[in-house]
Amino acid sequence: MDSAIQNYIVIVSISGVLHLLLVIYALSVKTQFTGIRTFVWMCFFSSIYAFGFAFELASESLAEAKLWIAVEYLGMPYIAPCSLMLAFHYVNLERHLTRRVQTALFAIPVITSVMVATNDLHGLFYQAIFPRTDTETLMIEVVIGRWYIVHGSFTFACLLAGGVVLIRHWRRTYRLQMATVLASLYIPMLGALVYLLGLTPKGMDPVPIIMSVTSTLYIFAILSTGMLRVSPIARERVFENMRDAVLVLDRDGRIGDFNRSAARLLPGLGDGAIGKPVSILVVPDIEQSIPDADDPAALEPQEHKLQRIVQGQTRHYQVRVSPLLNRHRQLIGRTIIFIDVTEQTSLHDKLQRMATIDGLTELYNRSHFVELASRRLADAIATDAPYTVILLDIDRFKQINDGHGHDVGDAALRHVAAVCRGLLRSGDLFARYGGEEFVLAVADIPPEGAALLAERLRAAIETTPLPLADGSLPMTASFGICSRTSEQELPQLIAQADQALYAAKRSGRNRVSIFDKSLSADALDIG
Repeated sequence: MDSAIQNYIVIVSISGVLHLLLVIYALSVKTQFTGIRTFVWMCFFSSIYAFGFAFELASESLAEAKLWIAVEYLGMPYIAPCSLMLAFHYVNLERHLTRRVQTALFAIPVITSVMVATNDLHGLFYQAIFPRTDTETLMIEVVIGRWYIVHGSFTFACLLAGGVVLIRHWRRTYRLQMATVLASLYIPMLGALVYLLGLTPKGMDPVPIIMSVTSTLYIFAILSTGMLRVSPIARERVFENMRDAVLVLDRDGRIGDFNRSAARLLPGLGDGAIGKPVSILVVPDIEQSIPDADDPAALEPQEHKLQRIVQGQTRHYQVRVSPLLNRHRQLIGRTIIFIDVTEQTSLHDKLQRMATIDGLTELYNRSHFVELASRRLADAIATDAPYTVILLDIDRFKQINDGHGHDVGDAALRHVAAVCRGLLRSGDLFARYGGEEFVLAVADIPPEGAALLAERLRAAIETTPLPLADGSLPMTASFGICSRTSEQELPQLIAQADQALYAAKRSGRNRVSIFDKSLSADALDIG
């Protein structure tokens, strides 16, 4: 036997062994990749083809060679449709591989296997099979028949279609895995084309030996990228179905990728958005949050908040801008993730409201008033500005509760709050201090002006009775005022206003009293 033929047999046999190892590995691996069974069958058929071809080359008679050619065609016709199906699985198109489609894909391979096994009866696949006369080693020469043309055309069509499917989805897949599958389609196809054109040495079929290369590529991809364990479409599904909107930019701020959530959030994202600058989105907050590529800050993550109207509803987002760096820590792009925090924001707002707002009157509660008023008092002291605290208490509120019920009592509190709020500035601090007592802090108004404001509030309450189902309920309130005279603290001002308030109560109610130190903590009645 020619030494070159022996070497060829060894390499082809190794290819068969490698494909069997791939079958064993694929059967043992735990994966969610939907194309794993297709991969197993493709490797199994490739192994049959490789071993059949090796035994054909080692044959010592024409009859033995014909037998192994028939064995080869128990594997080879099925490799191309399996490769096409594998491509469909990798790009998430397996839903198109219905039972009817798979039956159609394997109809021609099955017929081909039968045709080769019975070729001596009809000659439709090979018109003639005979030994070559130009070599000492038995080598087979064939004259192709009509069905060979059908089989060859179908095989090339499957391989071409599989490659086209992969290339069309190249942008959204893992490159090395996709390159491996693409190589397994097109390298054997090119080898077969060279063989059919008669350009191979000694007229040898190079496809079986090329398959040893593709099996090696598969093994490399399995070891280096987790191929079969993690399919590209797993990333595709996660990316496309993420609730959070994701936008990928290149170094210069051009749009490189986005998912469905991003398209819903940012209407400017469409099929033509890829390669366009992010400015087409007309969202100033996004542009302002992205540092220039040459800015050192571009190498650090950025976060800010964004509010958008989506389908008529206000949504809140936490926007995270993360740099994409190469192994030399050079900026090559950015990812922008819009995390929908609407529910968390709503819950936070509710908790914040519960902590700061009185639920009945919708005014500030006591603790929040103290916090804000103390801060403003410090500012007033620092700038030597006037600052006044006014306490008011609804007169005879217990009688309202006892005589009309607690519902009317609650309505009375809301009524007084609404009447007073209508006369106050937006910057005035007005709160429910407790029970039927309210507190007001005003800045930038001299004591005389604060006293006049209190008198207007008193008069408004007196002249605006509470409407009831069977009439109305007259109401009055008493007021106590204390304006700062030095660096007093808020509790001292409130205590002195409280003393003035009770002086107003003792003087007959429905009046305004101002605290005066010269009166030894007695109140001066102005009402």
